[in-house]
Amino acid sequence: MFKGRLGPDPHLNGRATVALKGCPDILAMDDGNFAVIGIDITEKAIGKLPPTVGCGPDERVVMIPRRTLVLAKGDIPSQL
Repeated sequence: MFKGRLGPDPHLNGRATVALKGCPDILAMDDGNFAVIGIDITEKAIGKLPPTVGCGPDERVVMIPRRTLVLAKGDIPSQL
């Protein structure tokens, strides 16, 4: 199901994260898609999404720190 992590381990060199467990993380999946582990902010975000953005009943709005995405940038493919 998962090929591996994009970016460095969030706990590299003893770094503490908000949840102090395994998140946040961005994972590459075997089928070419990506999975994100972060903080579920769906309830707070639902009424504030831009007009053309929707969140279906089977979806969640997940927050990951800017640092996580920036550090994963080099591992994110540039081609579809």
